[in-house]
Amino acid sequence: MSLLRRFGVALGLPVVLLVTWWFASAGSQSFYEPPLSKIIAVFPDTWTADRLRSDALPSVVRLLVGFVLAVLIGVALGAVIGANRRLRALVEPTLEFLRAIPPPVLVPILILVAGIGDATKVLVIVVGAVWPVLLNTVEGVRGVDDVLADTCRSYRIGGGLRLRHFILRAASPQIVVGARQALSISIIMMVIGELLGTTNGLGYTVIEFQRGFQIPEMWSGVFVLGLLGVLLALAFRLIERRVLSWYHGARAAERSGN
Repeated sequence: MSLLRRFGVALGLPVVLLVTWWFASAGSQSFYEPPLSKIIAVFPDTWTADRLRSDALPSVVRLLVGFVLAVLIGVALGAVIGANRRLRALVEPTLEFLRAIPPPVLVPILILVAGIGDATKVLVIVVGAVWPVLLNTVEGVRGVDDVLADTCRSYRIGGGLRLRHFILRAASPQIVVGARQALSISIIMMVIGELLGTTNGLGYTVIEFQRGFQIPEMWSGVFVLGLLGVLLALAFRLIERRVLSWYHGARAAERSGN
């Protein structure tokens, strides 16, 4: 499929939805459901360079720091737990219990314990996003090929070399799946963290527009959050292709019968 065709397919549904919304809301007189044309009209004056610098940039920094920490912590703990059968049996009930707790419930507790600074907002993201990475890493490490594991032992490949070139590489498809899920959760937790005890950020700005009855501006903030999610998903896909190039190559070779 050509690049132009892929681009057209990717934009097809969003364009259809926007056009439908435009015409469906054209005659709206509702204060809370303004026409799409009015939302777009306030966009340039609302999201100026200064506002993007003061609100969007801090949100993106918190999001990326929290997401990276969640991935690092999840992969590190997941590799240790997944490689040790006794440790896995010991901690698995606790992991299942902690995973079942909705992360937003922990936000007031984290604020009480750690305050309302940027560190707490990052911690909120980490607490919510670490679980899919951790659990997928555990499953990925558990599922490594036994033959390759025996080969490593036969050649006495151990320590960091075995971890880096065998265990993490074999588990990387599962880890990437967990990281993709964690990215979506990170965006949600970023917004939730900025709704309480903060003075900047996208979540804070959207709720301030709502409290000030600036409804078109509020909807424009929702658009910015959606666009941020799309851009991060595209960036993640590029990184995923690079990290898993060997995996996709192997799958393509299997399909072609080589």
